[in-house]
Amino acid sequence: MKIHADALLFDNDGTLVSSLESVNRCWTRWAQEYGITAADFARIELHGRPAVEIAADLLPADVVPEALARIEQLEVEDVPGGVLLLPGTAAFLGSLPAERWAVVTSATRRLAEARLDEVGIRPKTLISADDVTRGKPDPEPYLLAARELGVDPARCVVFEDAPAGLQAGRAAGMTTVALATTHAASELVADLVVKDLSALSALVTDGGVEISVRG
Repeated sequence: MKIHADALLFDNDGTLVSSLESVNRCWTRWAQEYGITAADFARIELHGRPAVEIAADLLPADVVPEALARIEQLEVEDVPGGVLLLPGTAAFLGSLPAERWAVVTSATRRLAEARLDEVGIRPKTLISADDVTRGKPDPEPYLLAARELGVDPARCVVFEDAPAGLQAGRAAGMTTVALATTHAASELVADLVVKDLSALSALVTDGGVEISVRG
Protein backbone atom coordinates (compact mmCIF):
# COMPACT_ATOMS: atom_id res chain seq x y z
CA MET A 1 0.00 0.00 0.00
CA LYS A 2 1.23 3.48 -0.88
CA ILE A 3 -0.16 6.77 0.41
CA HIS A 4 0.59 10.02 -1.39
CA ALA A 5 0.55 13.31 0.54
CA ASP A 6 1.72 16.91 0.54
CA ALA A 7 2.13 17.07 4.32
CA LEU A 8 2.43 14.67 7.26
CA LEU A 9 0.90 15.58 10.62
CA PHE A 10 2.06 13.73 13.73
CA ASP A 11 0.58 13.46 17.18
CA ASN A 12 3.42 13.41 19.71
CA ASP A 13 2.81 11.27 22.81
CA GLY A 14 2.33 7.65 21.79
CA THR A 15 3.16 8.44 18.16
CA LEU A 16 6.65 9.96 18.08
CA VAL A 17 7.61 9.49 21.72
CA SER A 18 6.58 7.37 24.68
CA SER A 19 5.81 9.30 27.83
CA LEU A 20 3.24 6.84 29.17
CA GLU A 21 5.02 6.03 32.42
CA SER A 22 5.63 9.72 33.09
CA VAL A 23 1.99 10.54 32.32
CA ASN A 24 0.76 7.80 34.64
CA ARG A 25 3.04 8.98 37.46
CA CYS A 26 2.04 12.61 37.14
CA TRP A 27 -1.69 12.15 36.69
CA THR A 28 -1.82 9.66 39.58
CA ARG A 29 -0.14 12.18 41.86
CA TRP A 30 -2.37 14.98 40.55
CA ALA A 31 -5.51 12.90 41.14
CA GLN A 32 -4.45 12.17 44.70
CA GLU A 33 -3.85 15.86 45.36
CA TYR A 34 -7.31 16.79 44.07
CA GLY A 35 -9.22 13.87 45.58
CA ILE A 36 -10.06 12.23 42.25
CA THR A 37 -10.73 8.50 42.36
CA ALA A 38 -10.00 5.75 39.87
CA ALA A 39 -13.76 5.51 39.31
CA ASP A 40 -13.81 9.20 38.35
CA PHE A 41 -11.10 8.61 35.78
CA ALA A 42 -12.83 5.49 34.44
CA ARG A 43 -15.91 7.42 33.35
CA ILE A 44 -14.13 9.81 30.98
CA GLU A 45 -11.91 9.54 27.90
CA LEU A 46 -8.34 10.47 28.80
CA HIS A 47 -5.87 9.58 26.07
CA GLY A 48 -5.30 12.08 23.28
CA ARG A 49 -7.41 14.84 24.84
CA PRO A 50 -6.20 18.23 26.16
CA ALA A 51 -5.65 18.45 29.91
CA VAL A 52 -8.04 21.41 30.13
CA GLU A 53 -10.91 19.23 28.93
CA ILE A 54 -10.00 16.37 31.25
CA ALA A 55 -9.77 18.71 34.24
CA ALA A 56 -13.08 20.32 33.30
CA ASP A 57 -14.73 16.88 33.27
CA LEU A 58 -13.42 16.07 36.74
CA LEU A 59 -13.34 19.29 38.77
CA PRO A 60 -15.47 22.35 39.55
CA ALA A 61 -14.87 25.19 37.09
CA ASP A 62 -13.28 27.47 39.70
CA VAL A 63 -10.61 24.87 40.49
CA VAL A 64 -9.68 24.07 36.89
CA PRO A 65 -7.12 26.88 36.22
CA GLU A 66 -5.08 26.01 39.32
CA ALA A 67 -5.35 22.27 38.61
CA LEU A 68 -4.18 22.79 35.02
CA ALA A 69 -1.13 24.72 36.14
CA ARG A 70 -0.35 21.94 38.61
CA ILE A 71 -0.51 19.04 36.13
CA GLU A 72 1.58 20.97 33.61
CA GLN A 73 4.22 21.63 36.27
CA LEU A 74 4.28 17.99 37.38
CA GLU A 75 4.66 16.75 33.79
CA VAL A 76 7.34 19.26 32.81
CA GLU A 77 9.37 18.39 35.92
CA ASP A 78 9.08 14.70 35.03
CA VAL A 79 10.37 15.11 31.45
CA PRO A 80 14.08 14.39 32.14
CA GLY A 81 14.39 10.63 31.73
CA GLY A 82 10.63 10.29 31.31
CA VAL A 83 10.43 10.53 27.51
CA LEU A 84 11.73 8.00 24.97
CA LEU A 85 11.73 7.96 21.17
CA LEU A 86 9.43 5.29 19.77
CA PRO A 87 10.84 2.85 17.17
CA GLY A 88 11.30 4.38 13.73
CA THR A 89 10.67 7.98 14.77
CA ALA A 90 14.17 9.36 14.18
CA ALA A 91 14.62 7.68 10.79
CA PHE A 92 11.16 8.56 9.53
CA LEU A 93 11.29 12.24 10.52
CA GLY A 94 14.86 12.44 9.28
CA SER A 95 13.70 11.53 5.78
CA LEU A 96 11.27 14.47 5.60
CA PRO A 97 11.89 18.14 4.69
CA ALA A 98 11.00 20.44 7.60
CA GLU A 99 8.26 22.19 5.61
CA ARG A 100 6.47 18.90 4.89
CA TRP A 101 5.54 17.92 8.46
CA ALA A 102 4.18 19.23 11.73
CA VAL A 103 3.56 18.01 15.26
CA VAL A 104 -0.06 18.37 16.40
CA THR A 105 -0.38 17.63 20.11
CA SER A 106 -3.00 17.90 22.84
CA ALA A 107 -0.27 18.95 25.28
CA THR A 108 0.43 22.58 26.12
CA ARG A 109 3.22 24.23 24.15
CA ARG A 110 5.48 24.35 27.20
CA LEU A 111 5.09 20.62 27.85
CA ALA A 112 5.25 19.61 24.20
CA GLU A 113 8.46 21.56 23.59
CA ALA A 114 10.02 20.10 26.73
CA ARG A 115 9.24 16.52 25.66
CA LEU A 116 10.35 17.05 22.06
CA ASP A 117 13.57 18.79 23.12
CA GLU A 118 14.34 15.91 25.48
CA VAL A 119 14.60 13.53 22.49
CA GLY A 120 16.05 16.02 19.99
CA ILE A 121 12.97 16.64 17.85
CA ARG A 122 12.57 20.26 16.76
CA PRO A 123 9.64 20.67 14.38
CA LYS A 124 9.39 23.79 12.28
CA THR A 125 5.61 23.73 12.85
CA LEU A 126 4.03 22.79 16.18
CA ILE A 127 0.33 23.02 16.99
CA SER A 128 -0.40 22.68 20.72
CA ALA A 129 -3.41 22.91 23.01
CA ASP A 130 -2.59 26.61 23.45
CA ASP A 131 -3.27 27.29 19.76
CA VAL A 132 -6.85 26.01 19.52
CA THR A 133 -10.21 26.52 21.18
CA ARG A 134 -11.40 22.95 20.58
CA GLY A 135 -9.02 20.02 21.03
CA LYS A 136 -9.12 16.51 19.59
CA PRO A 137 -11.45 14.78 18.70
CA ASP A 138 -12.48 18.09 17.11
CA PRO A 139 -10.69 18.59 13.74
CA GLU A 140 -9.55 22.14 14.61
CA PRO A 141 -5.93 21.23 15.55
CA TYR A 142 -5.32 19.32 12.31
CA LEU A 143 -7.06 21.90 10.13
CA LEU A 144 -4.89 24.60 11.72
CA ALA A 145 -1.75 22.59 10.99
CA ALA A 146 -2.75 22.21 7.33
CA ARG A 147 -3.35 25.95 7.12
CA GLU A 148 0.02 26.72 8.73
CA LEU A 149 1.75 24.49 6.18
CA GLY A 150 -0.30 25.89 3.30
CA VAL A 151 -1.62 22.46 2.31
CA ASP A 152 -5.08 21.23 1.34
CA PRO A 153 -6.39 19.10 4.25
CA ALA A 154 -7.31 16.37 1.78
CA ARG A 155 -3.60 16.11 0.92
CA CYS A 156 -2.52 15.58 4.55
CA VAL A 157 -1.84 12.32 6.39
CA VAL A 158 -2.43 12.13 10.14
CA PHE A 159 -0.36 9.76 12.31
CA GLU A 160 -2.05 8.93 15.61
CA ASP A 161 -2.13 6.33 18.37
CA ALA A 162 -5.39 7.42 20.05
CA PRO A 163 -9.01 7.04 18.92
CA ALA A 164 -9.68 10.72 19.72
CA GLY A 165 -6.86 11.85 17.44
CA LEU A 166 -7.89 9.53 14.63
CA GLN A 167 -11.43 10.86 14.91
CA ALA A 168 -10.04 14.40 14.60
CA GLY A 169 -8.07 13.43 11.49
CA ARG A 170 -11.09 11.84 9.83
CA ALA A 171 -13.25 14.85 10.68
CA ALA A 172 -10.64 17.09 9.03
CA GLY A 173 -10.97 15.06 5.82
CA MET A 174 -7.45 13.69 6.06
CA THR A 175 -5.98 10.23 5.48
CA THR A 176 -5.31 8.51 8.81
CA VAL A 177 -2.53 6.14 9.86
CA ALA A 178 -2.93 4.48 13.25
CA LEU A 179 0.02 3.28 15.32
CA ALA A 180 -0.77 0.42 17.69
CA THR A 181 1.60 1.68 20.40
CA THR A 182 -0.90 2.41 23.18
CA HIS A 183 -4.12 0.77 21.94
CA ALA A 184 -4.83 -2.61 20.37
CA ALA A 185 -5.11 -2.49 16.58
CA SER A 186 -8.72 -3.64 16.88
CA GLU A 187 -9.56 -0.41 18.74
CA LEU A 188 -8.16 1.85 16.01
CA VAL A 189 -10.21 3.03 13.02
CA ALA A 190 -7.92 4.30 10.27
CA ASP A 191 -7.03 3.99 6.60
CA LEU A 192 -3.91 2.08 7.65
CA VAL A 193 -2.90 0.49 10.97
CA VAL A 194 0.76 -0.37 11.71
CA LYS A 195 2.72 -1.21 14.87
CA ASP A 196 4.80 1.99 14.84
CA LEU A 197 6.75 4.23 12.46
CA SER A 198 9.42 1.58 11.94
CA ALA A 199 6.87 -0.21 9.72
CA LEU A 200 6.83 2.70 7.27
CA SER A 201 9.17 4.46 4.86
CA ALA A 202 8.82 7.84 3.17
CA LEU A 203 10.06 8.86 -0.26
CA VAL A 204 10.12 12.59 -1.03
CA THR A 205 9.38 13.45 -4.67
CA ASP A 206 8.61 16.59 -6.65
CA GLY A 207 4.95 15.73 -6.20
CA GLY A 208 5.05 15.35 -2.41
CA VAL A 209 5.71 12.42 -0.11
CA GLU A 210 5.04 8.77 -0.88
CA ILE A 211 4.49 6.63 2.24
CA SER A 212 4.94 2.86 1.97
CA VAL A 213 4.67 -0.09 4.30
CA ARG A 214 8.02 -1.83 4.58
CA GLY A 215 8.07 -5.31 3.09
